[in-house]
Formats: sequence, C-alpha cells, structure tokens
Amino acid sequence: MRRGLLLDRDGVINVDRGYVGSREQFEFTPCLFPFLRAAQDRGFRLAILTNQSGVARGLYSEDDFEKLTAWMLCELQWQGIAIDLVLGCCEHPEGTVAAYARESYWRKPNSGMVLETVQRMRLNPAHSVLLGDQMRDMEAAAAGGIGRKLLLSPSTADNKGIVTVRNFDEALTRLVA
Repeated sequence: MRRGLLLDRDGVINVDRGYVGSREQFEFTPCLFPFLRAAQDRGFRLAILTNQSGVARGLYSEDDFEKLTAWMLCELQWQGIAIDLVLGCCEHPEGTVAAYARESYWRKPNSGMVLETVQRMRLNPAHSVLLGDQMRDMEAAAAGGIGRKLLLSPSTADNKGIVTVRNFDEALTRLVA
C-alpha cells in the first residue's frame, strides 16, 4: 500500500474566489507547483477531493467542472505534476438544481471521497496526508482514517491531531514529520 497526499481544490490548488467554475476565474495558488513536485519526489501519490456545490446551486454545470478539471490537470502535467485521481461532489442539500439538491456521503465533512480515494489508489490511510483549508476537510480526513491532517491557514494553533501550516513550505516539512 502506498501513501497519498489528498488535496482540497479551492483554497489549496487554486485561489478560493468562491464557486470557481471557469478558467477565467481559476488561478493556481502561489508556490503550489514546487510543493507538489517535492511531495511526489518523497513518494506521495496525489489526489484532489473537492466539494463543488456551485453545480447544485446552478452557478456552473458539471460539464463546466469537468472541462476546468481537464484543463487544470494538463497545466499540472506541464509542470511535471501527476495527479492520480480527482473526485468532486456536486451535490448540496440546499441546491437549486433538482438533480443535485440532496445530501451526499461524498460531500465533505463526510468521508466518502476520502474512502473512495484510499480504495481506488490502494493507499495506506495511516501513512497518508490530507491538506485542506477548511475544518470540513479535516473532519473528512479524520472520518476516513487519514493519519496526518494539515490545515492551510494563517493561524498556527494545533488541535485534535490537526497541524496548522501557514504555507506550502511549512506543509512540506510536516508531510512526514
């Protein structure tokens, strides 16, 4: 079994501008590329797990999300970064698009996307890491048995097995610490 680095999208992979559904809105987070290359060099397999309630809210379509994801993966590949899996949850109980207006086991803070990633990528969850920018990411990681939880945040308080990192340099030092 391998170790994985599970990443939230909005706020980690890209600057969180709220409901990012197009290339025009998408901006990679500064210093992301060296961090992801270093994680790969340390033997981590990479996955992106993202709540995309903008689909349920009718702000963009699932097709828009898939096109943006394909473009993002090409850009990352061009930077020498291989993402092994991307999972997105488009459902939200308060959605306005009937097909997506429901609860979902995949929607963070639930563990569905985490458990699916562990299974599909044959990861050892105890030796894997989840890096997110919201407590719901940390809750999903804990519920899915992920051994190390890194919260990307300007604050520095550590609690409940969650390590807060201010930037990607700090995250890199905490991947295996």
